[in-house]
Amino acid sequence: MPPATPPHDAPRPGRRALWWLLAACVLPVVASYALYYVWRPTSFKNYGELIAVTPLLEPGSAGAASPLATLKGRWVIVSIDGGACDAKCEDKLIALRQLRLAQGKEMDRLERAWLVDDATAPSRRLLDAIDGTTVLAPADAALLKRFVPAADGGSARDHLYVIDPLGNLMMRFPKDADPNRVKKDLAHLLRVSRIG
Repeated sequence: MPPATPPHDAPRPGRRALWWLLAACVLPVVASYALYYVWRPTSFKNYGELIAVTPLLEPGSAGAASPLATLKGRWVIVSIDGGACDAKCEDKLIALRQLRLAQGKEMDRLERAWLVDDATAPSRRLLDAIDGTTVLAPADAALLKRFVPAADGGSARDHLYVIDPLGNLMMRFPKDADPNRVKKDLAHLLRVSRIG
């Protein structure tokens, strides 16, 4: 008597394994597209807004070094304001100093800079109060144009900016930024970064 043959509609073990292999390859791709295009996170871990990376510390068109070139190799937090510097401006500059000190043993990796966007010279009293801050007074107009404000129509004076150790402008904090949240973002950047 010849051996019994399986009915044609019964799945063969080889086909079943092929379907499992195909599913294992295709499902992750389908799931990634679904998560990317359908499910968008409503909140992000960082407080500052990541912006299009703009190289700042490269030589200019005439080959002259950028005024901020001495800070290359470190993280830099930047404030932009006029030389007269009202109370809000002073608070921002003092906050820069406090943000750096709050980084503890990592504070040597973080520098601070004040770009003066007009021809008014800052007062000696203020310069003494923010000793250690790199002050560009007045800052180069071409450099200032690279600090783009948020799309809500504010000005560059409204924000604090972060330059990475490679010399790229990469983050902008919102107007009237919460110093505690800025401190956390900076601490996170310094912790995960292997440069600077």
